[in-house]
Amino acid sequence: MTLMTPPLDQQGDDEMLVPHTDFADRPQPMEVAQAETATAADSQSVDDPPSARFTWTIDNFSRLNNKKLYSDVFVVGGYKWRILTFPKGNNVDHLSMYLDVADSTTLPYGWSRYAQFSLTVINQLHQKISIRKDTQHQFNARESDWGFTSFMPLGELYDPGRGYLVNDTCVVEADVAVRKVIDYWSHDSKKETGYVGLKNQGATCYMNSLLQTLYHIPYIRKAVYHMPTTENDIPSGSIPLALQSLFYKLQYSDTSVATKELTKSFGWDTYDSFMQHDVQELNRVLCEKLEDKMKGTVVEGTIQQLFEGHHMNYIECINVDYKSTRKESFYDLQLDVKGCRDVYASFDKYVEVERLEGDNKYHAEQHGLQDARKGCPIY
Repeated sequence: MTLMTPPLDQQGDDEMLVPHTDFADRPQPMEVAQAETATAADSQSVDDPPSARFTWTIDNFSRLNNKKLYSDVFVVGGYKWRILTFPKGNNVDHLSMYLDVADSTTLPYGWSRYAQFSLTVINQLHQKISIRKDTQHQFNARESDWGFTSFMPLGELYDPGRGYLVNDTCVVEADVAVRKVIDYWSHDSKKETGYVGLKNQGATCYMNSLLQTLYHIPYIRKAVYHMPTTENDIPSGSIPLALQSLFYKLQYSDTSVATKELTKSFGWDTYDSFMQHDVQELNRVLCEKLEDKMKGTVVEGTIQQLFEGHHMNYIECINVDYKSTRKESFYDLQLDVKGCRDVYASFDKYVEVERLEGDNKYHAEQHGLQDARKGCPIY
């Protein structure tokens, strides 16, 4: 196991909290944290850098019986850290991996520390395809470990041909940069920006992004307010009322807004909140529910008016006079982002004309196999 100082890349946002049963509803005080940080900074030496890399070699990985496994403790920025991993997944079919505050149980009340970090599973055959994920977090008594529940599929990890497990050895790296404590609780989002955010329920960043997007479409917000509800409804049992309540709080609250009532109205339990759901599927289900609740009201058809688009799938033969077309409607599109500089490039790629030739020729009914062009213009 080695420790050395590297640069740290830009952080990502795929973080997920390890589920605990003793969540507190209120933030911990920050005064002690600031004093602790100052003490640590004053005592730092050349041997205790603010940024460092820790390498953990795990032998006999596939034969481990431990549900969870901790690395040795390493010190960065005056603080003790360790890597926490679930070799068979933390109730998911993925390797789960987190950065953990090693001495969290012995720290004083109200402690806090902020770190930017990445976790990497090294590919021992082709290092360039190692899997690395970056994030940042302010660690405290409620959230003393932070990282990725769905770090990488177990099928990829345990496949001997992939290179992540060689001679039953897995190599994990943690790049950690300790930063000055940021007191998020004292930041007045409403005062600084005019808006408040949504609290992350565990792994609900994808849902929060969708809800914030819908909220910032004035027409959809007004339509949600016009959905009929009754005095007997409760938010946790009614998607319309839960969404109305959430939008109202986003509009008028002075602090960040919880999404628990809304997720309960979806029928989700706590476990579901820690699962990374598909945002496109969630959007479709939510829109279907809203469409259904808007039927027969003054806002009927709002979802269709706002979000429905059309494209015409066509296949046109090059050497004979034959063309097949099919009109389809859509509420959302799956766009490639890899290799695209912006969303316009993604749209260009989506409507690219594909040539059907060679072994991929098109069977044009009475004309047999033909060279053809396939496209999908949006209108």
